[in-house]
Order: sequence, then C-alpha cells, then structure tokens
Amino acid sequence: MKILVVGAGAREHALAVQLASEPGTSVVCAPGNPGIARDVPVMPVDATNPAAILALADAIHADLTVIGPEGPLAAGVVDGFLAAGRPIFGPTRAAAQLETSKAFAKAIMQRYGVPTAASIVCDTAAEALQALAAGALGWPVVVKADGLAAGKGVVIAPDRGSAEAAVRAAMLESAFGDAGARVVLEECLFGEELSYFVIAAGERFAACGSAQDHKRLLDGDQGPNTGGMGAFAPSVLMTDALRAQLDREVVVPVLAGMAAEGTPFVGFLYCGLMLTPGGPRVIEFNCRFGDPEAQVVLPLLAEPLGPLLLAATTGADLPVQAEFSNDVAVGVVLASRGYPNAPDAGHEIHGVERVRIEHPDASVCFAGVGERAGRLVTAGGRVLTVVGRAASYGAAISAAYAAADCLAFDGVQRRADIGARAVRPGPPRAEP
Repeated sequence: MKILVVGAGAREHALAVQLASEPGTSVVCAPGNPGIARDVPVMPVDATNPAAILALADAIHADLTVIGPEGPLAAGVVDGFLAAGRPIFGPTRAAAQLETSKAFAKAIMQRYGVPTAASIVCDTAAEALQALAAGALGWPVVVKADGLAAGKGVVIAPDRGSAEAAVRAAMLESAFGDAGARVVLEECLFGEELSYFVIAAGERFAACGSAQDHKRLLDGDQGPNTGGMGAFAPSVLMTDALRAQLDREVVVPVLAGMAAEGTPFVGFLYCGLMLTPGGPRVIEFNCRFGDPEAQVVLPLLAEPLGPLLLAATTGADLPVQAEFSNDVAVGVVLASRGYPNAPDAGHEIHGVERVRIEHPDASVCFAGVGERAGRLVTAGGRVLTVVGRAASYGAAISAAYAAADCLAFDGVQRRADIGARAVRPGPPRAEP
C-alpha cells in the first residue's frame, strides 16, 4: 500500500515513520521538510491547495492519503478527494468545523448533551465587553478566538480588565487575524487535562490512545501559551472506566450528532478534556492527531496503523480500540528563540547523527527545519521533538532528555519538566 501523508511538521514525521515501518507499506510525505526527508521521500506541494494535493496523489498512485495538519482540512482538501472518488483519511471542511470554529463545536456539544464549560459566543467586541461587564461567567474567565490560531488564541483572564484587553486584542487589533473576528467566552475549568484520541468513521470509531501535553512555554506551566512544548503517553489519568465514560458521554454523542446533521466525521478526533470535580468536560475538539501528542502515542502502537485508517475510509470494520504496547513515551520539544511570538531562524542544528548512534531508545521528529549546504537549520518556532520510549515514565524521561542533551542550536528553548506529572502528579490546573 502506498500512502501519501500531507503536512510538514513533527506530527507528520511521526505518522510517516510509523506507516513506513509497516509491512508492505511505502510512504511519501508532502511537502515534508529536510528532516523528514532523511526517513521517507518528500515532494514539494502546497498543502492547502486541494487540486495540487489530488494531482500528486494521482501522480504517485497513492492508495490512501492521510491529512496531518488542520490547514488542508480547512481548505477542503478532503472534499476534493471525495468528489474524485479517491480514498482519504480526514474530515470534510464542514466536519472540520469542530476544530476550525469553537462556536460551531460549542453549538454541537450543547445540542447533543456533551459536557463542556458554560460559554457565550460574541460576534462583536461590544457584545463581548458587555458580557464581561455583567460577569456572567465569573472570574477567571477564558477568552478564545473562534478560529484557528495555531494553539495561541486562548487567554485565561483573572479579572475584567485582562479579559477586556484580550477581547480588544483579538477583535479590534486582529492579534490572531480573522480567527479572532468572533470570540467565545467560557467559564474557567479547573482540574487535570488529558487528550483522548479516536479513529472515527461516521458513527463508528476505534480508541487510539491518550496523552498529556504541556502547553506553557516555561517550567511549572508558566509563561505564554504555545502549540505544545512536550507530552507523554499514555495519560496517567486514563483508566478503562474513564475511557468507557468518555466514549459514552463525549465520542458517541458528538459523532452521532455530526452524522445526524449531514456532516459525518471521518478522521482522527482529538478530545481535549478537563477532569473536573464534576466529571470530564470537553475543552476543545481537534480534527487531527495532536502535536506533540502524535509523536508519543504513535510509537506505542502494537498493530499496523495503515489498515485502521484505510478501514475508516472504506466502511470496513474497526476494532473497539487499537492495540498498544505496555511501554510509555515522553517527548520534549526544542523551540527557537522568540517562540511563540517571533521565532528566530537560520541556525544550524547540531547532534542529530549523535542521537541516532548513541540513543537507540530515542527518536527525533522534525518540524520547523530547513536545509543549508546539506545541513539542517532552524526554520520555525517548534523545531523538533525528541522522544524517549521505555518501560517506565522515569526511564522514558531520562531517555528523552539524554538525547535532547545531544542536540543544540543557537537560542534553543526547552522545558526541563516534561513528564514530571507522570511520576509526580501536581495540583489541579486551570484551562488550558
């Protein structure tokens, strides 16, 4: 089976490596990056151009196309493939609104009884400021840009003044572009966060692992919100009973609701959850595997991923849950100086070959990298994820950081406490 993986980040690197390791499977990643090219072939393409992606799939005779990031989903790449009768794993543009519009996701959850935070959708700054003045959701309050904001369009505001500033930044100053033209105000949830993933095919689905990520830039969950500075899998919070509850209260009703409204969901459904004293609550849905969660979940799969994804696209049977090993994984993100605001770029990355030689229990997934004179250089905010796999969280943490210590580039940023919650659970946190 030949599989085309669409995207250029560490998540796509993890997907491509996992799929390429499976018997009888070859992988092309497009557009990929020079780091991914060290493991699988890459081909240049505009990932948000549906016609270009379809033409590439035709040219390489892909048996299945797998969409990694949210951009191609929002651009309607899946819609083009379905119209042409080509197999593709990912939701249509309409179904992807579960991620591309927080207001849409809130409305679906409210209609189908999915537990989530109380919220107010505001189409104008005046509406938002009036709602904040009334204090209807209490303090702190969460201000979320409605659209895609690369994981950065969320502000936990402790008081009215900071909440109003967040609204003005999003809606009047266009801090997140068009994504902030509408905002969702939410009550702030407290508890422990985890991410739960399923391979969805309309109303059918297979559980596909769990993880806990680290959104803040700095140790101790301090500093600005990011796309994710690291993760570990599986989540220490996940139990069989909790998974059954999440399936019953979250996954089943949202998939049934999407199907009932004419937008059946096919793809990875990422459930971002807060375990509150009142039970699990959905913080957000994403319509693709998480990043950096994919980098730590996928290496633990104990069965081929390709047939599961193909089954979801063809209507074949899916298992109740994918099979995983008993190992655990920890991933540490190395980011550029200036991330998440204005990342620096163009610095040579040292130590990659050393990791490959000296640390067989670790792997490197590349994201924001380019190439100069045959050498990898930084070319984005989150540059790479170093993943350690072992039989225990402590050993996986040690493996990840030992490998990360081999890697260097000018201005590197990384957290020193990724995975600490797996071995030393901390106090409840506020969303996100």
